[in-house]
This record gives sequence, structure tokens and C-alpha cells, in this order.
Amino acid sequence: MGVLSRMSTVVKAKMNRVLDNAEDPRETLDYAYTKQMEMLRDVKKGVVEMVTAKRRLVLQATKVKENVVKLDAQARQAMEVGREDLARLTLQRKQTSLIELEGLDGQIAGMELEQEKLTHAEQRLQAKVESFRTRKEVIKAQYNAAQAQVRIGSALSGLSEEMGDISLAVERAETKTETMRAKAGAIDELVEAGVLEDYSGRGDPIAQELEQLSASQNVENELAALRGSLPSGERKSLPGGQQQS
Repeated sequence: MGVLSRMSTVVKAKMNRVLDNAEDPRETLDYAYTKQMEMLRDVKKGVVEMVTAKRRLVLQATKVKENVVKLDAQARQAMEVGREDLARLTLQRKQTSLIELEGLDGQIAGMELEQEKLTHAEQRLQAKVESFRTRKEVIKAQYNAAQAQVRIGSALSGLSEEMGDISLAVERAETKTETMRAKAGAIDELVEAGVLEDYSGRGDPIAQELEQLSASQNVENELAALRGSLPSGERKSLPGGQQQS
């Protein structure tokens, strides 16, 4: 029995978990509201049926009252013509009608009490249903808001993890960039120190001297062109005491 009891408890627990996961509180609330509305309609229907039955009894009682008045008139008329036996029979029918009328009045009074009770019950149930409807909508709105918060939280959690991976990638990229810059700086220092040969031509002494000679020749050529453009009286002596022709 102990094993069976534990198995039953485990099965019930798992079934409850499955039901909890499958149950949508909004659907449950809507279903409960629908059932309450059905109950309210049944009560309203009961009140309508009670009122209808009471009206039928009232109509029947009205006919009996009219019959009592009619029998009373007939009894007087029979006495006026000397028919006491007919008057007695008419009065007996009148008594039967009065007994019937008394029963009808009692039934009508009882039905009025039942109608009043049903009416009060309908009003109380109507108030409860309206209160439940308002509470239902509030709970559904709160559930929707909580569900949206959960979705947003999940999205933010995933985004946070993704941004963490991106941050690591950025850090690795920055580290690699700094390493490459350091290597480039070290190469420049080695070139300037002469440890590495610069094949771009900037470090060749012969090339540098040729560039300087070419630049000096260009300067002399430009000076000569300027002297030639001046009038003969304004020409200056060339180095070594020579005059430009």
C-alpha cells in the first residue's frame, strides 16, 4: 500500500503540473463568468415563470369573483320569483366558488412571496456577476501585463547574453589592434636604428646625396634665370668676380 500510495501521489503531482502548464487563467476566468451568466439567466427565467404562473392564478381568481357576484344575483332573482330551492342551489355553488377563491388567494400570496425571494436572489446574483466580471477583467489585464514583462525580460536576458559575447569580441579586436600597432611601432624603431634595411630609398646615403645635388642645381638654375631677367645695369656680379654676359 505504501508503494501504491507514493505512485498515486507522484502521478497526481505530475498531472497537476501538466494541468498548471496547460491552463490559461484568462480562459478559466471567462469560463467561470460564462457559467455565472448561465445561472443568472436560469434565475431570471425562474422569476419570469413565477410571474406568469401568478398572473394565471390572478386571472382565474378574477373569474371566480365574477362568478360569485353572478351567483349571488341569481340567488336573489330565484327568491324574488319564489324559487327557494333554486336559490339554495345557487348559494351552494356560491360557497364552492368562495372556497375556491380562498384557495386561489392563498396560492397567489405564496407565489408573491416566492417571487420576491427570487427577485432578491436575482439582484444579489446580478451584483456578484458584475463584480466578478470587473475583477475578471482586472486579473486578465494584470496577467497580460505580467506576461508582457516576462517576454520583455526574456528578450532583455537574451540581448544581455548576446551583448556580452559582442563585448568579448570587441575586446579581442581591440587587443589585436593594439598588438598590431605595437608591432608596427617596433618595426619603425628597428628601421630607424638601422637594424632593418629600408628598401624604400629613404635610408640610402647615395640616393640622399644625389637628391641634395639635384636640389642645389635646381636652385642655381632658377637664380640664373632670375639674373637674366634683370636689366644690365642691375645685374650683380657672379661669384669669383665674373659678370654675367
